[in-house]
Amino acid sequence: MTELFTYGFMQRALAAGILAGLLGGLVGVFLVQRRLAFLAAGVSHGAFAAIGLGLVLGVAPFNVALPAAVALGLAIAWLRRRGLAEDTLVGVLFAVGMALGVILLELSDANASLSAFLFGSILAIGPSDLTLLALVTAGVGGFLLLAWGRLTLVTFDRELAQASGLPVAALDYAFFAAASLAIIAAVKLVGIVLVSSFFVVPAATARLAGGSFALVTLLAALIGAATAVAGLLLSWYLEVPVGALIVVVQAALFGGVVALRRVAA
Repeated sequence: MTELFTYGFMQRALAAGILAGLLGGLVGVFLVQRRLAFLAAGVSHGAFAAIGLGLVLGVAPFNVALPAAVALGLAIAWLRRRGLAEDTLVGVLFAVGMALGVILLELSDANASLSAFLFGSILAIGPSDLTLLALVTAGVGGFLLLAWGRLTLVTFDRELAQASGLPVAALDYAFFAAASLAIIAAVKLVGIVLVSSFFVVPAATARLAGGSFALVTLLAALIGAATAVAGLLLSWYLEVPVGALIVVVQAALFGGVVALRRVAA
């Protein structure tokens, strides 16, 4: 098996899987606890139009998608604070983002694969992609760790956070922006269709194990990284798409934990 990692593309894929898995678990616990699982789906599908625009303009699509994702995240946070239902937001972003993305992809001169954007292409991760993912992981991870106590209080007791004088609105906007960056960075690995599960399933699995929020977060990050590596290795031997297999591995682990809890009960 070790000979696999003599290939540069496998080394980059492994590093990207570990980084994205850790990031997905770290962000995912807040998404699950705040009931924001819709955010990953809304941002990723909405940003598909920005990916298509990047291809039309002849620039790196994710260089356009990253700021667009942050803008979408902030817009979702703003609209959500004003009472617009989450299912309405996701429905609009799903439809408009995907429709514009497909149209722009067809209009572009680039020979881009729709499947790669929808379902990921971790084996095609280049040095620049890996550098960008590392920067996003460091930035988002650093923000979450620095703001950990305040974000946790806002997550579990917004009224107490407001009474304590915390800038709840600013923290919400900062979190939505950071989460949106993490989501679009992971799209390169598992694709627009699967990225929501990539963030939610490890966090949901870790939550079943119980314990403190910090312990659940650590476990979610480890699950995210471990399942990304497992999916990558299994895909090499099974010759199936990596992104889809990573999510299947995560779902299988979740199902196993649920079954064990029922047996224990």
